Amino acid sequence: MPSTILVVDDDPHIRQLLVFAFGKAGLETIEAGDGEEALARVEQRCPDLVVLDINMPRMDGLEVCRRLRATSQVPIFFLSSRDDEIDRVLGIELGGDDYVVKPFSPREVVARAMAILRRTAAPPPATDAAPVLRHGLLALDPESWTAQWDGREVPLTVTEFTILRTLLTAPSRIFSRDQIIDRVRGPGFALTDRTIDSHVRNLRRKFAEAGGTDLVETRAGIGYRIGRCGAPAPG
Repeated sequence: MPSTILVVDDDPHIRQLLVFAFGKAGLETIEAGDGEEALARVEQRCPDLVVLDINMPRMDGLEVCRRLRATSQVPIFFLSSRDDEIDRVLGIELGGDDYVVKPFSPREVVARAMAILRRTAAPPPATDAAPVLRHGLLALDPESWTAQWDGREVPLTVTEFTILRTLLTAPSRIFSRDQIIDRVRGPGFALTDRTIDSHVRNLRRKFAEAGGTDLVETRAGIGYRIGRCGAPAPG
């Protein structure tokens, strides 16, 4: 079955533009014209992705994101009409997976949305399941997209999980922010270092709440690598 996209924007022209673009890509869409309607649509249909405008009257997209994250890990893709990086970074820190600034190319929005959907799609049937990745007290299950710290599940967004999996595939390697962006989004997307930093702050905060204080190491001027994750120091 095709994935369902919830398009949330108070501008009907933008909704129509995106509904048409997603339809051409073979995706189903539902619409909402404000934040309250968006929350109701999520309860009714459980979409696979929410494309969410930040700047809306009554209830803006950031508040919608806060409320969704209280009960759901549905991927959220922000549309920002503000040329203000603070708003976009805040959206990421609240649990958004990606963003694009208006005016945007509908083809770019569809491409980024498809990338998110591919990362969350159920893997094809296989004889051998993908192994659980373990490092210290950290465990990532690529099959179920779940993360655990010392046996306790830590809910992550799609992008947070992908960043952590990237670092965990090579525990001794330091990844630059550009390399992480290429792994998470694919080459050529105009994201900023601050976006990656925001996702890493989210990861540290979530795992700290579960007792993990050494999840990701920062190497100044270079990038990030996975931390000891509770493993004993060598020697």
